[in-house]
This record gives sequence, C-alpha cells and structure tokens, in this order.
Amino acid sequence: MLASFAPVSRRRGLATLAALGASPAFAQLRIDIAGVGGSRVPVAIVDFRDESKSPQPIAAIVRADLERSGQFRSVDAPGGLNETSSPVWPDWRARQADALVAGSVSRLADGRLDIRFKLWDVVKGAEIVGQAQAVLPDDARLAAHRIADVVYEKLTGDKGAFATRMAYVTKAGSRYSLVVADADGEGAKIALTSPEPIISPAWAPNGRELAYVSFESRKATVRIQDVQTGQRRVLADFKGTNSAPAWSPDGSQLTLSLSREGGTQLFVINRDGSGLRRLTQSSAIDTEACYAPDGSKIYFVSDRGGGPQVYRMPAGGGAAERVTFSGNYNISPAISPNGRTLAYITRVNGNFRLCVMDLASGQVQQISETNDDESPDFSPNGKLIVYATRAGGKEVLMTTTLDGKIKTPLLVTLTEVREPTWGPFTRQ
Repeated sequence: MLASFAPVSRRRGLATLAALGASPAFAQLRIDIAGVGGSRVPVAIVDFRDESKSPQPIAAIVRADLERSGQFRSVDAPGGLNETSSPVWPDWRARQADALVAGSVSRLADGRLDIRFKLWDVVKGAEIVGQAQAVLPDDARLAAHRIADVVYEKLTGDKGAFATRMAYVTKAGSRYSLVVADADGEGAKIALTSPEPIISPAWAPNGRELAYVSFESRKATVRIQDVQTGQRRVLADFKGTNSAPAWSPDGSQLTLSLSREGGTQLFVINRDGSGLRRLTQSSAIDTEACYAPDGSKIYFVSDRGGGPQVYRMPAGGGAAERVTFSGNYNISPAISPNGRTLAYITRVNGNFRLCVMDLASGQVQQISETNDDESPDFSPNGKLIVYATRAGGKEVLMTTTLDGKIKTPLLVTLTEVREPTWGPFTRQ
C-alpha cells in the first residue's frame, strides 16, 4: 500500500514476543465463527478412529474448514464410526444430518500416517466418495485440509481452497516478518525477518514465489523470494520508490508502482527484471494494481479525480475508466477469480471498511462493521475474502463470505498482523 493512500495507521506498538517470554514461533491461530449465515448444509463429522496417532486433530480441522466456508454447519456426531462402517441411516437422519464423514488413522511401518475417510449422503443413504492418503506426520494438517477440500467439492460442486496457503506480514517490536501459513492461519512459518519494514506481499501464480517490498537497503525495493528454498533476488531497485508488485495471471510479468520518472506511476516488468515499460502517463499517483483473471485489464488506485478511487485500463496501457463512485476514498482493489466482483476498502466517517461491488451492475455492499479494515484478497475459489482488521482490541486476519454473513477471525495475540495475500490452488 502506498503511503500516500494509506489509512491513518491503526497499528500501535505492542509488546514484543521476547518481552512476553515467548519464542519466535507464532502463537496458534484460534478459529472462531461469528455471524449468521443463510441455508447451510448440515454435516456430521465423526472423530476419526485412532486419531490420537496423528499429531493433528483431523476431524476438528475438517469441521473448522467447512464451517469457515459459510456453506456448512456441524451436526453433533458421536464416535464409534469409521470408513469401514455401515451407518444406520435412521439414526443420522434423526440428527438432521444431510452428509456424514468418518475415517481412521493408522501408522505405517515406515512411520507415515495412513489417513482414510468416507463421505456419505445421509438423505439417499449412499456413499459419495472414499479416499486414503499416506503422509508424513508433519503433513497431517495438510491431509485434513485436503479431506475438507474433497467434501466441499463433492457437496457444493465448487473446488475447495482449504489446502492453500496465505502470506502476511507481522511486526513484533521493531522486527518485521513475512509469514506463510495454511489457509486457516495455522502452521505458520517465517519466510523472512528484517529490522526494516516488509510490505505488499503477493503470491506468484506458481504458488512457490512471493514478491514483496523490502526496505532493508533503506529504500523501497521489490524482491522475489522462493518460499521453498528461501532464495531471493531483487526485481526492481530503480531511482525513487519501487512498490506495490502485482503478478500477471500467467506469472510472466509484474506491474509495479515506480517514482523513477517523477510522480508515482504504473510500470510493467518481466519476471526476470527485463522489459520495463511505463503503463500510465498521468500527473496523479497511480498505484495498487491488480489484474483481471483473464489478464486483459488492470485495476488500480489513482487520485486523478481529486481523491483515491479505483480505475481500470487495458493491461497493455491506454485510457482508464473510473470504477468506484460511492464515497470519496476507495483503495486496495482485489478482483474475484471469476472476474465478477471487486473487493476494496472505503472510508466512511473516518472508518475504513470492506466493500464488495458487482462489476456488472455496479451495486456496492459494505460487508464489515469494523473500523480499521485493510488489504482484502480473495480465496482462489472466490468464495471467501481475507482482510486485516482490528476486532475486540486485537489485530486479526479475518475471513468473510462475500455477503458478509459468516466471518471468522484468525486471532494472533502476540503481534501485529497485516497485508494478507491468499495463495493460488497450486502449492509447491
């Protein structure tokens, strides 16, 4: 986020991890469901047989994933059932469950976990799918997310995104960290730490690299890091400020905000650092670009009309048209994977709140009631939005359904958290 358009900072100095006697590892994020959704599929998820052999609570992870999606609600499920069982259908119908999940965990001779499950349609009294995974114990959480993905897709017809990852930035005292975590916020691992700010992380479409802005050289430069190996390289270190990287959908190029020629304008650059070309030619501040899913257009923020608003233009440059008209301060655009919905932050009476716009009709809906929202991004299946905010006096990452009815705070109690970016389906 360019400082010129940044909302008045809601970030305040919190105690560092060291001051609280904590290790550098991040606290586990607690899942909490808030809000009342519409019609949600009632699903019973039985604790897996011998689940204690897994370092992770498989059934609980699957339950939390499905509830967070806003499409499902959990039905009380007594134990004693596994994937080899024959469910007594009248009993489960009496519990008003439409779907049933049960499974088991066993340890193989090589130390891996054999995690099996089955999904049934209770209404029809029929099996839908059964699968097995052999995974290392460290991958038990990922295995649970994959089970949730299968259940979600079989029951909704849409691809699940629970096995994807998020990246975000934390600040503990004077230390900044770039963190990569599962889509539920758990399993956090630090990809980079720095005494200087790290901002604007953006996942590459290959699911392996992150572009971000680093101030470690005492100026804003854009860098790309391989999440697996930690290998980094400088993409943009031009005169002036280098900021706001945004990947093209095919991963071949990035759009940047550069001040190398005076005012801040949009440029495009190849992923290897070659082929720099200016896209906008205004006298305004043009920044915070994001691509339409088909790569044909770029949405961005500009104050060319007097205040920051969202505009769009052809990806190769050209005439820009204004997109947002509701309110006089609209920033941080994100486009849904189907290209139909714009998420952005608007300022209302000094408060910063999340809005969504139907791009076909122009209809706008404010979907948050918090006052310090920032940096929205869509899940790769387009069913959820993640954003940073403050709730209950805590800095949190929040996920929400597109109608705002189901919100899930991902709570981090020991550090500030900001600028989430949701990774693609591809996970390397």
